[in-house]
Amino acid sequence: MFRALICICFFPLSFSLFAQKPVPEKPRVLISTDIGGTDPDDNQSLAHLLMYSDLFDIEGLVSSPSYGTGSTSEIFRMIDLYEKDLPKLQKHSSEFPKPDDLRKVTKQGRKGNAPFAGVTSSTEGSDWIIHTAKKEDERALWVLVWGGLEDVSQALHDAPEIQKNIRVYWIGGPNKKWSANSYAYIAANFPKLWMIEVNSSYYGFFSDNQAPDVIQTTNYFEKHIQGAGHLGADFKKYYDGEIKMGDTPSLLYLMDGDPTNPLRESWGGSFEKISRSARLVFDRTSTLSDTVAFCAIIEFRLKGPEINAKPDSAVFWMEVPYGNSKQIWPGYYLGDGKYSIKYSPKQAETLTFHFTSPVPGFPESDGQLVVSNLWPGKANPTDYLLGENWYSDRSNPALFDGKLQGGKTVQRWRNEVLLDWAKRWHWLRE
Repeated sequence: MFRALICICFFPLSFSLFAQKPVPEKPRVLISTDIGGTDPDDNQSLAHLLMYSDLFDIEGLVSSPSYGTGSTSEIFRMIDLYEKDLPKLQKHSSEFPKPDDLRKVTKQGRKGNAPFAGVTSSTEGSDWIIHTAKKEDERALWVLVWGGLEDVSQALHDAPEIQKNIRVYWIGGPNKKWSANSYAYIAANFPKLWMIEVNSSYYGFFSDNQAPDVIQTTNYFEKHIQGAGHLGADFKKYYDGEIKMGDTPSLLYLMDGDPTNPLRESWGGSFEKISRSARLVFDRTSTLSDTVAFCAIIEFRLKGPEINAKPDSAVFWMEVPYGNSKQIWPGYYLGDGKYSIKYSPKQAETLTFHFTSPVPGFPESDGQLVVSNLWPGKANPTDYLLGENWYSDRSNPALFDGKLQGGKTVQRWRNEVLLDWAKRWHWLRE
């Protein structure tokens, strides 16, 4: 059924299966993005945002690359493309923002992930989150996080009072791997934050429904984007024009119905309250007898030699096989011979890893873990306890898209979303 729906988007634009629901008020939006890093889907999502920017009050574009080389320069480059296409967009709406106004709210956040503590020092980006959250406005500030949480955690640390003024929609999953320390800081210290933590539902927008990051093959680019202005020409650079846009569900959520109700059905997914966030603490190396939920925070605490290093210093590494290579994750010295690392697996798997360090006498070891396919999974006494307004992917098995929890809550709207976007691409062909 659902694969059939996907194909419809490449046929006449007049055909629609669902009705978009009105949004009560124009949302205030701040985007935290790792654009320009290793995954170009942020460029695709930013193109989508710019083409729909008449529907939002965009108050911040923060470069927050917890991994990779992202910077504000890539945001500015995308704004330059938008500026060239703006005259055609303005024929259809007078609400599109001025390019210079977007440039003024573009700020550089932290480059690289946070250390074990989850926070370090303020950045231009984290300061801008605070500034924007404190503006006098009856509307909440929607912080849409497309990468790591480093600048959000830093802003909350520096100005805890902003918690009541912001609503966070976070594309977690693999971003949680890179941002485990800042996530843990928020979950432990700000459990009352209004948060939609999306670890898997968003995959439904682009995945082949069996495994994360396997992009559906379509002819959408040739049908609707090719020849559509400067943004359209640029779009071909990312995945050869195939649509991923894994961060776009955060925007779609604000475009369809009342965003204050995460339990509703919407273009950007439907979610359920969770009262805890999975966390397991090991005082030993784990084995295949240990099972954790995907996207859980796994904290290893190791004993080793006392060394002369500043607390929160990266002195050992967790090596995890990744294809034909390996990913390397930093572990930290906490003082008094205590070493620790936080890690978050993004999918169900049998995880194999190795702890290594140049520190003489460090307890190097190999370990394994079984990662289950249901978030937040079995309750543990070390879980983070959450408040009344923390939401995440629906756990109903009927809403899995293949192996992807909650995937159908987004996937079912993909056809309508792409039909609607096609209209705007055709504006750029005029």
